Amino acid sequence: MAWVFLTIAGLLEVVWAFTMKQSDGFTRPVETLLTIVIALCSFGLLAVAMRSLPLGTAYMVWTGIGAVGAFIVGIVILGEAATLSRLIAAGLILAGIVTMKLSH
Repeated sequence: MAWVFLTIAGLLEVVWAFTMKQSDGFTRPVETLLTIVIALCSFGLLAVAMRSLPLGTAYMVWTGIGAVGAFIVGIVILGEAATLSRLIAAGLILAGIVTMKLSH
């Protein structure tokens, strides 16, 4: 169950990163509040997952899901550039997440 909580926490990290971007530097109240609430939910689920997962594994997977997910949202929703070097970097992060999961 810890892996499920960790995955949801990572996906929520993507959401709060997106709402943070939409908050325009915390100048938009609704988006700012959403960012805070979703971030707290993400942290809470990460904490629950860390009850049974090692710190390094849990934190790396959580941040990795957030990084790759935010990268994808940036490209798909925000129209950010999908250059070869950025795609390779995201692929390496993804490979690290998979390797960490398999090594646990």
